[in-house]
Amino acid sequence: MKKFFAFLAVIVILGFGVSTQVSAQDQPEAIAETVDSLAPQQDTITEEAVVPVAESETEEPTTLHKQIKAKFIEGGAVFMGFVLLCLIFGLALAIERIIYLNLSKTNTDSLLDKIEEALETGGVEAAKEVCRNTRGPVASIFYQGLDRMDEGIEVVEKSIISYGSVQMGLLEKNLGWISLFIAVAPMLGFMGTVIGMIQAFDAIRIAGDVNAGLVAGPIGVALITTLFGLVVAIILQFFYNYLLSIIDSITNSMEDASISLIDLLVKYNIKK
Repeated sequence: MKKFFAFLAVIVILGFGVSTQVSAQDQPEAIAETVDSLAPQQDTITEEAVVPVAESETEEPTTLHKQIKAKFIEGGAVFMGFVLLCLIFGLALAIERIIYLNLSKTNTDSLLDKIEEALETGGVEAAKEVCRNTRGPVASIFYQGLDRMDEGIEVVEKSIISYGSVQMGLLEKNLGWISLFIAVAPMLGFMGTVIGMIQAFDAIRIAGDVNAGLVAGPIGVALITTLFGLVVAIILQFFYNYLLSIIDSITNSMEDASISLIDLLVKYNIKK
């Protein structure tokens, strides 16, 4: 009986050792299979974690300045460059006219009071000196009228009218160029549109098929040139109308002041 239990004990020990060895041999394979099964998931997780970071790093904040710059570049250098030149030259001329016209404004009531006082105290020469020391087209017109006082009131009136036309020409100087840029800017935009449409139809003809990808680019460029041309024309048109309003105001002042000057000279002749 003791030999039988000893035999069973040996068999159990040997069986446990064999099972342990087999499990030890199978364990690396199981671990390898588990690692292989988890590897794609880890790669997916890594990609999902990296992609947003990459997108967040490459994404730049969009501002209005950058959007306008990008659209300007998309429109093409040739036509967009000409449109930009129209805007630059038009604004330069408009600013020059605004400065000139604002300096040309004169307080006509104060000037007439000074001329009346000068006529009463020092005569025509004193009135001419007041006009020489005063800035603006109204003073220049008054000086021309006073300079011909010896030839009679009719000659003075004709001189004021003639020199008034000269001053009007000086006030309206360079307005023709601004009007030209207002007309040319949208024309350049429309020309870019036509060229873009021609390129789109050429792409369709070469491909032999109507594809949205073929025509989207040229048509987009065409529309951008038209948009910028219209924007330039609108901006310059506002400045042009503002200048016209200032010129009209100065012209009305010149006409009213000229009538008042004639009345002063008539009274002066009567007193003489």
